[in-house]
Amino acid sequence: MGGYNAAAWLVDRHVAEGRGGRTAFRVVGGADAADAADAADAATSYAELQREVFRVQRALRTLDVRRGSRVALVLDDELAFPAWFLGALRSGVVPVPLSTMLTGADLAAITADANADAVVLSQPYAGYAGALTAANPDLRHAVVVGAPEPAAGSRVAVHAWEDFADRDEAPVAPTTEDSPAFWLYSSGTTGVPKGVMHRHASLQATADTYGANILEIGPEDCTYSVAKLFFAFGLGNSLTFPLSVGACSVLSPVRPTPSAVAALVTAERPTLFFASPGFVAAVLDAGLPAETFASVRTTVTAGEALPADLQRRFSTTFGHPVLDGIGTTECLHIFLSNAKGAERPGTSGRPVPGYEPRLVDDEGNVVTATDTPGYLQVRGPSLATGYWSRDAATRATFFGPWMSTGDVYTVSDDGYWTFLGRNSDMIKAGGIWVSPAEVEAVLIEHPDVLEAAVVGSRDDDGLEITVAFVVARQGATIDEAAIEAHCRERMAAFKRPRRLLAVDGLPKTATGKIQRFALRQRLGS
Repeated sequence: MGGYNAAAWLVDRHVAEGRGGRTAFRVVGGADAADAADAADAATSYAELQREVFRVQRALRTLDVRRGSRVALVLDDELAFPAWFLGALRSGVVPVPLSTMLTGADLAAITADANADAVVLSQPYAGYAGALTAANPDLRHAVVVGAPEPAAGSRVAVHAWEDFADRDEAPVAPTTEDSPAFWLYSSGTTGVPKGVMHRHASLQATADTYGANILEIGPEDCTYSVAKLFFAFGLGNSLTFPLSVGACSVLSPVRPTPSAVAALVTAERPTLFFASPGFVAAVLDAGLPAETFASVRTTVTAGEALPADLQRRFSTTFGHPVLDGIGTTECLHIFLSNAKGAERPGTSGRPVPGYEPRLVDDEGNVVTATDTPGYLQVRGPSLATGYWSRDAATRATFFGPWMSTGDVYTVSDDGYWTFLGRNSDMIKAGGIWVSPAEVEAVLIEHPDVLEAAVVGSRDDDGLEITVAFVVARQGATIDEAAIEAHCRERMAAFKRPRRLLAVDGLPKTATGKIQRFALRQRLGS
């Protein structure tokens, strides 16, 4: 197998082929929406990005972080993220992006699980250095992007990224398509995150399939993703896809509220916009002007199934297609998706070219009948090689070329796939299976409901019932009787929620997925 390095493919070839002057990233800072709109862009060309990659490689060599070692990244969406991610790849070091939404204790546990040799932190997380080094005996270095803070109890020196200035050319590590490339920790919808191991070929595989066929991304495009770089959806949106074609990506460390994102989109004019279904709901609830997304030709959603009503309202309000799909950390990006001109609201669309999904029953037999629920499996070119130090989980998820996603789906006779729920989320009420996604879609159609999550619980007799948690839209209140009447008109009796709980918000992972296990815990189920 010949040599191949993902970072060289994403950056070096553009410089070598004369595209070094094109803008790779624009970083917009600020603490609120006004700042996001007014701040000057920090633009970085492909040639400048390559020198930042060299700088990371020189730093890794200075710190004696060797090929195959792990470097944890606790970084905001700023230039340091792509520089360190790509610099590690180019050196054959394994970058491990971690969620900036986690606590210091959570990050310490994951860093220890990964046996990271070094950690790189954005300034807001510099205070975590002590906890990270205390939890991980293998951690030897901490680098802070900004002024480092004294790390109480730390066993290692804490370095300032600014102290590493050498940008001289560095060599490409002798990697191949199958070499270990990077790890992403799963978002934890079912509990403790697991380290998902990807190879160098995985990034280009998503660009050649989803990026080329569904996004139809080109060099004149500009992407902006509400989903951050530290997880699979955001990594593709803001790094893999734009860099694969020499396009531009807008990054921002600003917390993505509807008002902040509206200001950023208006000022930066991206052509491709990525968000979770929950954020789509929040944008609609905020009542933003229709011209807010005038520059956007396509919006993409993933992370949780997008209810049909939200898809129709967003597309109608802002005048461009909304493509919902499903991807997993193990698949790296979306493998079932709606496509422009062939959208079907309320579905995950059809297979992305290059991926093959199938449904199996409880015995593992392939389900061939249409509109029949089954457990979703998929195979394709970007599947992970397994979970780090989780043999049982790896064997339960990966079956030769196939991976079990943990989702229940149906497929129609014309090839559209519809999400019913996670394996553990399906509810058997009155002896009949109920899809949480179907009930949630009906609830969201009510004018007072912003978001909904449905889980199973037990009544006083120990029988399973459907319970709905609902969040009110801005300025509205939840009228239980009105919502019950709404459900009575639209769904069979056995599907209707037997309890309705109004809440201020739903527990979610960083990717926007609802943590239904947390809701079941709240009910004591």
